[in-house]
Amino acid sequence: MKRVLLKLSGEALAGEKKTGIDQATVCNVAKQVKKLVDGGIQVGIVIGGGNFWRGRTGDAIDRTKSDQIGMFATIMNCIYVSEAFRSQGMMTNVLTPFPCGSFTKLFSKDRANKYFAHNMVVFFAGGTGHPYFSTDTAAVLRAVEIEADAMLLAKAVDGVYDSDPKLNPDAVRYDTLSIDEVIEKKLAVVDLTASIMCMEHKLPMYVFSLNEPDSIVKAISGNFNGTVITV
Repeated sequence: MKRVLLKLSGEALAGEKKTGIDQATVCNVAKQVKKLVDGGIQVGIVIGGGNFWRGRTGDAIDRTKSDQIGMFATIMNCIYVSEAFRSQGMMTNVLTPFPCGSFTKLFSKDRANKYFAHNMVVFFAGGTGHPYFSTDTAAVLRAVEIEADAMLLAKAVDGVYDSDPKLNPDAVRYDTLSIDEVIEKKLAVVDLTASIMCMEHKLPMYVFSLNEPDSIVKAISGNFNGTVITV
């Protein structure tokens, strides 16, 4: 792989706290990504906002406004994690699909490619910039746009199961799945829109737990513990 899109779960970044950001978890991610960058791999990153805002579970606020708050949650995550990466010696930039003053720069594929050429880690914050689209869809969209070789999904669980492992202790984890099976069985890897985009654009996914030591590096090296979704 020469270029990957890493999708980080906001909840996974919160660690045991389940909300906010766990500094030790973020530093661990930074150290792993630095190994990839030092090895010549270009890394784009999308981060969810669930550690700050999960507005879809409530009905006291308009869905569009709720999703807009979620977009800003992803920007907060990206700015924080970007700075943690810089503390590990990496160069970074945060791009958003809408202007955010001097906090971020406006996304374009040309701008992202320019940053990759300068060995920077590029954060894609703010989702798609539109309501009704998840950060899963945003991650696949950016991965397709930047022509990533694969999408790495770092979650709070260690792969894709046939049922929810939190509710079913006998849930079975898949080692390999095709994207067609994911769609047919309605497995909640990413949302349906994102799954269909992966199928149409032949984007493979590697799903694994962020809590496992060196899980991001292992996903690249082939010593992988999780679920590979083929196309």
